[in-house]
Amino acid sequence: MSEPIGITATIPVEIPLAAGLRPVDLNNLFITSQNAKALIADAESTGFSHNICAWIKGIYTAVLENGIERVIAVTGGDCSNTIALGEVLARKGVQVLHFDYPLNRDRASLRAQMEKLMRVLGASWDTVREVKERLDRIRGKLVRLDEMTYRTHQVSGAENHVFLVSSSDFDGDPDRFERDMDEFLAEASRRPRRTPDVRLGYAGVPPIFSGFYELIESMGAQVVFNEVQRQFSMPFGEGDLVEQYLLYTYPYTIEGRIRDIQRAMAVRELDGLIHYTQTFCYRQIYDILLRDALSIPILTLEGDGPGPLDGRTALRIETFVEMLRAGKED
Repeated sequence: MSEPIGITATIPVEIPLAAGLRPVDLNNLFITSQNAKALIADAESTGFSHNICAWIKGIYTAVLENGIERVIAVTGGDCSNTIALGEVLARKGVQVLHFDYPLNRDRASLRAQMEKLMRVLGASWDTVREVKERLDRIRGKLVRLDEMTYRTHQVSGAENHVFLVSSSDFDGDPDRFERDMDEFLAEASRRPRRTPDVRLGYAGVPPIFSGFYELIESMGAQVVFNEVQRQFSMPFGEGDLVEQYLLYTYPYTIEGRIRDIQRAMAVRELDGLIHYTQTFCYRQIYDILLRDALSIPILTLEGDGPGPLDGRTALRIETFVEMLRAGKED
C-alpha cells in the first residue's frame, strides 16, 4: 500500500496521487472514527482549549493515532487555526507542507502553489494530467449521482453526501471508489422514482452531527443540494487543472458560493435552505451575507461536537420543514 499523506482540506488531489501517495482527508478520518469524541477529549487533554473548533482537535489526534507522518495543511482559503495546528503537529515530528489558495483567485499564484507542491512530492505536469483524466471519469459519474438526487430522487440526500464528501480524497483509492460507485449507481437506478414534498438545499461545511439527513427524509422531505460536498467533487467538467481549482468556490470569497447556491435554487427548485455553521468558526459570519443575498427561507443550524442530532435542533428542522410544506399548500 502506498504511503499515506494527510490533507486538512480539499487540495488538488491529483498531485499526491501522481506522486504515488495515498491522500487521506483528515476530516473524514476523524468524523468516521468510532471514537470521534475521544479524539477531541485527547486533544483537549494535550492543551487544546474548549473554544477551538472540534474539527481541528479531531484532526490533530487522528493524525497522531493513525501514524500519519506527512500532512498537507491548507493554510490559505480554509480555517486560520490550521496554521497553528500545523506548527503543533510539526513539533510532534510530523512533516507539514503548506498549500494556499489565493483569496483574489489569481491564476498565476494558484499555479505557483501547485508547482511548489509538485516539486516537494515529486510529481510532474505530465503525470498530474494523466491522473486528472482518470479522476475526471469518476467525477462524471458523481455528476450522474448528483442528478439522480435532484431529478429522479433515486439517491437520497445522505447517500449524495457520503459519495460527494468522499471525493475530496476518493477514499485514498480511486479504483476502489469507482467500483463502489458503479455498484451503487446500478442498484440506485433500479429504485422507483420519488417526489419529495419539500426540496431542501444544504449550505456550509458537512455536518458534524449524525442523523440529519435521515430525520429530513423521515418527514417526506429531501436534501437535493449539498453545496460544499458537491464542490469537493469538482463537477465543472473543466479540462485545465488550474482553472478547475479556480472554479472551486469554497476557498475564496462568499460571492462565488452565493452564485452557486442561486443556480441551485433555480435548477433544483429549492423550497428552502439549511445553512450549517460550525461552533467557533469564522464562517458563521457568512450567514449574514447569505440571508442578504438569497431570496429563499433559510434555517441556520450550529453544530459543536460529533454525536446524534440533539432534540432541540431536530425540532427546529421539523418546524422549518412543516412551515415550507404549509407554504406550498397555500
